Amino acid sequence: MEEVQEQRSPSTGQDDENEIVTENAAFVHGEPSQDENGPPKVDSEVEVLHEKVTKQIIKEGHGQKPSKYATCFLHYRAWTESTQHKFEDTWNEQRPLELILGKEKKEMTGLSLGVSSMKAGERTLLHVGWELGYGKEGSFSFPNVPPMADILYEVELIGFDETKEAIAYMGDDFMFQLFGKYRDMALAVKNPCHLNMAACLIKLKRYEESIGQCSIVLAEDENNVKALFRRGKARAELGQTDAAREDFLKARKYAPEDKAIVRELRLLTEHDKAVYQKQKEIYKGIFGSRPEPKPKRTNWIILIWQWLLSLFFRLFKRERRKAD
Repeated sequence: MEEVQEQRSPSTGQDDENEIVTENAAFVHGEPSQDENGPPKVDSEVEVLHEKVTKQIIKEGHGQKPSKYATCFLHYRAWTESTQHKFEDTWNEQRPLELILGKEKKEMTGLSLGVSSMKAGERTLLHVGWELGYGKEGSFSFPNVPPMADILYEVELIGFDETKEAIAYMGDDFMFQLFGKYRDMALAVKNPCHLNMAACLIKLKRYEESIGQCSIVLAEDENNVKALFRRGKARAELGQTDAAREDFLKARKYAPEDKAIVRELRLLTEHDKAVYQKQKEIYKGIFGSRPEPKPKRTNWIILIWQWLLSLFFRLFKRERRKAD
């Protein structure tokens, strides 16, 4: 992503933890922005992006704007301008849209133009003419949009990744043809891209995909500390505590002073203790407390019989002494 700049240091400390700007964390996790009922009221200046697309900034962003073929992650709501009917809302679905600029669907041309003018963290109101939206026919499936309907979009650009499209060309076939310093040079470009994507996917709670990105790096560099650390975090979020601990312990072997790794290992230990206590309470409720052993009852018949035998034996010994 644009906010994520891969560092050359193998450490995964506090700076590494905050590579993705957390200013927009509420939007990443599905929190709605302003009004649930209709488009937000915006008084900012109207910026003309295209003959059929205008923009009003609700909240300023930061950094650079995405370029063509960048993979953008965004939340948005969409209304038809004439009826104020809301037909899409990714905040409610709690899953951001992944949009590749220049490769968007035809009905998202206007939305894509607006997103290309935004910075990471920016929230904007877009007005898109029907020519760059759902067209003359509209859409009678999902979403349901009337013919020739102008559209209002409330858009939040969470972030973007300039590298995702580029590394698609650096697949196994391409890497197989490289050797020596050329392969090392290619990996120096490719691996940070995968690690950036892994960090972004963790923020988006797409843990399985993050594990896949880290595993690609570890297939080439099995001791990569950042890949081990991020895969461990994703596995821990999925409840795969044993596999996560294995990744963290291996990462600590190569970065023993890293506080982030120590913290994650401590959290895993605390989690295991909490699970053990919970299981202990569950089993205690099922089986109850262990019953105390009952004292054995005294059998008086046996005691009398043993006393008589003892008495008979003593009398027999005394008579025998007299006889001797």
